[in-house]
Amino acid sequence: MRFDILTIFPGLFAGVFEHGVVKRAVASGIVDIRAHDLREFTHDRHRTVDDRPFGGGEGMVLKPEPLAEALESIGMADKAARDRNRESVVLLSAQGKRFTQATARELAKLERVALICGRYEGVDERVNELFVDRELSIGDYVLSGGELGAAVIVDATMRLLPGVLGNEASSQFESFGRSEAEMAAARGNSSGEDGTPPRSTHGAGGLLDYPHYTRPAEFRGLAVPEILSGGDHLKISRWRRERALEKTFRNRPDLLETAELSDRDRAFLRSLQRGDE
Repeated sequence: MRFDILTIFPGLFAGVFEHGVVKRAVASGIVDIRAHDLREFTHDRHRTVDDRPFGGGEGMVLKPEPLAEALESIGMADKAARDRNRESVVLLSAQGKRFTQATARELAKLERVALICGRYEGVDERVNELFVDRELSIGDYVLSGGELGAAVIVDATMRLLPGVLGNEASSQFESFGRSEAEMAAARGNSSGEDGTPPRSTHGAGGLLDYPHYTRPAEFRGLAVPEILSGGDHLKISRWRRERALEKTFRNRPDLLETAELSDRDRAFLRSLQRGDE
């Protein structure tokens, strides 16, 4: 998969992508990441990429010409001819739709993604209309530019590609991961009973992840929950599901509105609301 990042600060990405799984994915050829300097597509001696907004107001706006030429140089300017199943142009913007794990899964199905990093007060809206397939924001706050958002999207997306993580299940059994039903359907088995060994993990289904523990068994007076060392996979699975529900209830109750919940889940949440747990 190839990522093209259009930015006025290409050097910012050098350190970000030179560590961990991103570095390994690039070295193994699974991912190709290229940062393009928008100033290389200007034609004045000051290499101007911004100008004052029409209608007045504070700040500056990124000009459309450098962005258009940059997209043309990488063959991503023709929106009408673009195969949306293979490639996409994304604008990083505070006005965009919120980037989620589901969005990352959608992008991971593509072969190529171009990320336009907004700056200053934003990008000339004609860039959005002429070239952009989707406008994304990584959260309800304002950054000084889209570069950090682009790095987040690259990292979240590329780790879902086959071969990037050491254990393919790592990208599924975590916060915001797919539900049990989704994973069963992906295996072609609606019930999930496909002969695979029993798991002690549980598909998150849009919930936050459950707590994790490792050695030592006791640390500064706190012991690992006894149930995790008992060897009963069913009990471990239920404990982890309940802890995921509890953490989501405490930290992100909004996620419960769209999460896939069983009758047992709902009963447990009612007990939390009553203060039973």
